[in-house]
Amino acid sequence: MKIEYPVQITEEEDGIFFVSFPDIEEAMTQGETMEEALFNASEVLTLTMEYRLDEEQEIPEPSNITGKNIYLISPDVKVQAALLVRRARKGKSLAELARALETSWPSVKRLENPHNSPTLKMIDKAAALGKKLVLSFE
Repeated sequence: MKIEYPVQITEEEDGIFFVSFPDIEEAMTQGETMEEALFNASEVLTLTMEYRLDEEQEIPEPSNITGKNIYLISPDVKVQAALLVRRARKGKSLAELARALETSWPSVKRLENPHNSPTLKMIDKAAALGKKLVLSFE
């Protein structure tokens, strides 16, 4: 599963492309070209999700918005991994995941920290909560 959030990109009268995330009000950016706007969208999504994870704030589920000027954007791989681990343990405590992984609570907490780089082995073990790890390059 890849976590992707919809963004709306509109071209303003001055030729600047304005980017907004319907699911994340505080995340917005712009670019002088469409390519730059899409790149900046990924950057601002990553930073916003890092902040929300750091502050243990709610992470909204991506909506299914479609239509003209709507694009799907993913955060970087570290944030993506942290979000996927958090989603996989939904409804389960960090202690339950620590027991399943046969490790400590702080080790499990680091899996949800976007500033850490968990190993594939640890992420695969975290998938023991009824999920499986699938790695792909797109």
